[in-house]
Amino acid sequence: MDLSRLVLPPLLALLLALPSSLAHASGNTDWRWPVGPPAEVLRPFDPPEQRWLPGHLGADLAADPGQEVYAAGSGRVRFVGTVAGTPLVSVAHGDLRTTYLPVESDLARGDPVAAGDLLGTLAGDPLHCRDRPCLHWGLLRGGDYLDPLGLLGLGEVRLLPLGPPREPAMTVRSIISQRRLIPLLPLPL
Repeated sequence: MDLSRLVLPPLLALLLALPSSLAHASGNTDWRWPVGPPAEVLRPFDPPEQRWLPGHLGADLAADPGQEVYAAGSGRVRFVGTVAGTPLVSVAHGDLRTTYLPVESDLARGDPVAAGDLLGTLAGDPLHCRDRPCLHWGLLRGGDYLDPLGLLGLGEVRLLPLGPPREPAMTVRSIISQRRLIPLLPLPL
């Protein structure tokens, strides 16, 4: 029996429900764009295959210096400050955490915020995007980076294999091309 017919339908159903389950994981169902709406996505979430390889661990949204940046969801301010010369705000939403940079803010750690509350303004320096000013919007669960657009139901769904790759089935063409000819044996009468 082919297990893929038993496993794939429930797996696909789970994956299709992922964006909404991501939003519900924190108990928050009222997610909003931090700038905009809708904001122009300049560079989407593009996680690397391995932690040390290049990739992009958030979504870059078009914004101008001085533009107001809002909380994407309700929670508590976890961090306000500068990291490596870049002003940053982080908000905890249950087991999820959103990050916003470069954002200058007057908030303090522990301050409650509701979805749509002002977090601060986009800083003029340093620029996160090469070509123009932008807001880098990040999302984490523990130490794992997630696509923040998934909070809005816009994230990309990626199907991954369930286990190690299977050997491909042998076809007549592959048998002939590999010269794996089976000797013919006389059949008993």
